[in-house]
Amino acid sequence: MTQATQIMGITFPKRTLDETIQEISEVVGQNRSELCHVVTGNPEIVMACQHDKELRTIVEEAGLVTADGIGIVMVSKVRGGSLPERVTGCDLLFKLLEGNADSMQKWTFYLLGADEETSKKAVEVITQKYPNVTIVGRHHGYFKPEEDQAIVDEIGSLAPDFLIVALGAPRAERWIYKYKHELNARVAIGVGGSLDVVAGKVKRAPKMWQKLHMEWLYRLLKQPSRWRRQLILPRFALKAVFYKK
Repeated sequence: MTQATQIMGITFPKRTLDETIQEISEVVGQNRSELCHVVTGNPEIVMACQHDKELRTIVEEAGLVTADGIGIVMVSKVRGGSLPERVTGCDLLFKLLEGNADSMQKWTFYLLGADEETSKKAVEVITQKYPNVTIVGRHHGYFKPEEDQAIVDEIGSLAPDFLIVALGAPRAERWIYKYKHELNARVAIGVGGSLDVVAGKVKRAPKMWQKLHMEWLYRLLKQPSRWRRQLILPRFALKAVFYKK
């Protein structure tokens, strides 16, 4: 049985990035009929779950929840849960692409999100860099609610192994949950702004910043407009450390 810890009532399995990739790979190989929804649980999602019942239900019913952010990992250590490392949506996406590069089996992906130019560029980059990966379809993220069903129908007809949803949290989580019985994909993952990184529109923090767990600061320095969003981090830390069941 997989060990887990709870952060403000949200259960996080104690898995490394590699262990998470292994589990997701097994899900694809098992050819299950139901979609596995992977939620990358960051502090914003955990905080929102405290008052948003619908979002909490989505997270609780997910096939897998990962620790998306060093804040989640640090709080777990303070509270004695000790999650091994963060497992972000961006890391998952790149690991899945890289892991299939030398595989005999070609995984198929559908990309949903980002603007039209970024979406196209992401497909070009993936096709060139990961020849064993097949992008069966894509759609930008600037669509209206009345366009949902057409997109869902297209994804359903293509039946990708992985549905990569870059609509931002928690919109991605809500969208996947709403249509999970129609998408006909093996695994669906909300990956935030990862397609911007894939396409080269946004540069990810250098490895040294990541190792020092300062990627959040790097992003803030590059995008000062994020400061309001970053205010949730100290609030999360205080509430999570002193959270009582």
